Amino acid sequence: MTYALSDGLQMAVYSRLASDGPLDDLVSGAVFDAVPQMAPDLFVALGPEQVTDRSDQSGDGSRHDMMISVVTTRGGYMAAKRAAARVSDSLLSADLVLTRGHVVSMRFLKARARRDEGEGTRRIDLWFRARLDDDNS
Repeated sequence: MTYALSDGLQMAVYSRLASDGPLDDLVSGAVFDAVPQMAPDLFVALGPEQVTDRSDQSGDGSRHDMMISVVTTRGGYMAAKRAAARVSDSLLSADLVLTRGHVVSMRFLKARARRDEGEGTRRIDLWFRARLDDDNS
């Protein structure tokens, strides 16, 4: 197993979402790896990741289950759902280019929409699974 592909995947996902024109129209460039203290009223944030070994006789590989959140302080879910749909379309419609290794597959796993009464937000957490192979093994 290798965890060496994780940073390249994160950079590729961030770059893909930050450069997506239709998503930018929805969130006005608010795609974050680290959410700023004064976050806008609708934004996308890269979240936790769980990595599992998927190495085999042909070389090293890994499975990355990663969460991407769409968070809003606006009333209702409509704006967040539109942004979440665009996040999904963006990640599933184009090949991600990694600094090391390559993406074998990328797929949507699940989503959960919920309200956080304490923070006064609505959020949609989207989970994606990327299967990566390391070209250096």
